[in-house]
Amino acid sequence: MIITYFGREHFKLQVGDTVFAINPVSKDGKGKVAKYGADVCLVTTNHPDYNGTEQTAHGEKVPFVINGPGEYEVKDVFIKGFGTKTKLKEGKTEKEYQNTSYVFTFDGIRVTFLGALSVALDPTHKEIIDETDVLFIPVGEDGFLLNAYDAQKLAVSLEPKLIIPMDYDEKSLPIFLKEAGSEKIDPVEKLTIKKKDIDSKLGEVVLFHEM
Repeated sequence: MIITYFGREHFKLQVGDTVFAINPVSKDGKGKVAKYGADVCLVTTNHPDYNGTEQTAHGEKVPFVINGPGEYEVKDVFIKGFGTKTKLKEGKTEKEYQNTSYVFTFDGIRVTFLGALSVALDPTHKEIIDETDVLFIPVGEDGFLLNAYDAQKLAVSLEPKLIIPMDYDEKSLPIFLKEAGSEKIDPVEKLTIKKKDIDSKLGEVVLFHEM
């Protein structure tokens, strides 16, 4: 699986010719807009910073869009989404949104993508996640997305092999990395991983350069 990061919570996951897009930024959102073709587009939150599904239709690829809780099977990948609430800024105001976190296995790798999560997970959510190889977790501003301390605490409790922080800013990221003991890691352009390469890891943080 090849993972590419475009900023905010926008990731592209690719195995062979199959492309998953997650939380692409719309042209009305705050963040980099990237255009490419995807087979599946996962949207956690109906907010311009995360719901740019139109950006992932290109050429012959028009994505199957998943934007809420439920169970789905696309491209032989079983996807489960569960809902939480989140609070986000919209202009100068605050608004509550539904957030959907997704769990799926792609190329034999168990992925948990928490999305724009701002509250702790309850035990039923953790049962759905069960175990995870790669955890995508927001590290944000206190009162909106999980703050750096809560994000690290949650990450540790889920025992992932790899932790990928996202949606951070210049204040939250250093705190998160310090709490994780990963202050000296070097960012990568892309990440190519196989299941066998990460089986022996536990809680290793991966930081990306934005494309």
